[in-house]
Amino acid sequence: MRMRLLFAVFVALPSPAIGFDQTPTDQQITAAIIQESRQAYYATGHPCACPEDLARNGSRCGARSAYSRPGGAEPKCYPQDISKAEIDIYRARHR
Repeated sequence: MRMRLLFAVFVALPSPAIGFDQTPTDQQITAAIIQESRQAYYATGHPCACPEDLARNGSRCGARSAYSRPGGAEPKCYPQDISKAEIDIYRARHR
């Protein structure tokens, strides 16, 4: 019984190979920027940041989304919306 408990505690500890100091990849940063952008838009109380979002009635937002409409809010919805400069700024800001 005692051996099982010790083994369980050892397995639950974080592994040094999974280090917490790993630098995130550009793809991970891009995903984080998109998520932050969308969350900032949703915080305004509007559900349609991006075309694939769902409106309050459950329909797809499509052309009604902020992303699709000129002027006003410009949420980031897709990886191609994120420039290398934005990735570099995010990386520097989160060190």
